[in-house]
Amino acid sequence: MTSANPTIVSVKESQILPKAASENRIIETLKNLRRNRSAVSGALIIGFLFLVAILAPVISPYDPDQSMIGQPGETGKLPASPPCIKFLGCEKPQHVLGLDLNARDVLSRLLYGARTSLLVGISSVTFAIVVGTTLGLVAGYVGGWTDNVIMRLMDVLLAFPSLLLAITIVTVFGPGLQNALIAIAIVSIPVYARLIRASVLSVKELEFVTAERALGATPTRILFQQIFPNTLTPLIVQGTLGIGGAVLEAAALSFLGLGAQPPLAEWGYMLSEARNYVFTAPHLVFFPGAAIMLTVLGFNLLGDGLRDALDPRLNRN
Repeated sequence: MTSANPTIVSVKESQILPKAASENRIIETLKNLRRNRSAVSGALIIGFLFLVAILAPVISPYDPDQSMIGQPGETGKLPASPPCIKFLGCEKPQHVLGLDLNARDVLSRLLYGARTSLLVGISSVTFAIVVGTTLGLVAGYVGGWTDNVIMRLMDVLLAFPSLLLAITIVTVFGPGLQNALIAIAIVSIPVYARLIRASVLSVKELEFVTAERALGATPTRILFQQIFPNTLTPLIVQGTLGIGGAVLEAAALSFLGLGAQPPLAEWGYMLSEARNYVFTAPHLVFFPGAAIMLTVLGFNLLGDGLRDALDPRLNRN
């Protein structure tokens, strides 16, 4: 009876320890993130942007597509009117960030623009991660001619500047936010495919993978239960950084007239409308430009913080 007990205890411990170790790693990562000022600053900025995007219908003072021309109390030269704040002595109806060239409230369009930009950024990166991760896993694990075909295709996509390739794709399929989203996702796929492939090549020859293979595990089980979880760290960091880049590329496409189409509120398109009025109506350029800068900054700060927090080689006190 006594000789069987150690075996039972060791089996239970072997089942509990991996889960406990995983929970400890998550707790340690969260603690490292809290100590990282860049990560905290980026998380606060992104949290604020998400809050603004979710509550846009509630906190927006006007309909983003509604022109103030002919509205009660609106008098004078409305298009491109500067900011009007009652607290500072403005007697007309309050427009905190002014009006655009079509006499629409800039603040309302800016708030709804957060929805559009975040949606494009997150959706395009998610699509790129799913496709790129699948290709990278297959190429790295299978190897041979499959690896060569997939990677050469990725090299072809990487041979073109990402924005130029996105412009070409949108031009072929037609301007529009949906096509811009697809184009941004396509040009981002090679980044994630190469990243995952490199991680798979470094992990698949480790001892625990060899042991799993010797026990008769199927390639699918080895790939998705043993190898893929060990590639998540660089994927999370790159995905976070990639959202900021996707927002910037979406704004660039909309600025060129290939992304969001009127009257949709989008920061890049707002900049495009006001590009000839930088000196006569600077508020039309400053506010959407600042929103784009703040979004990209937030995701970059969070991505840098995640990289530091998830890197076990860094020496932390």
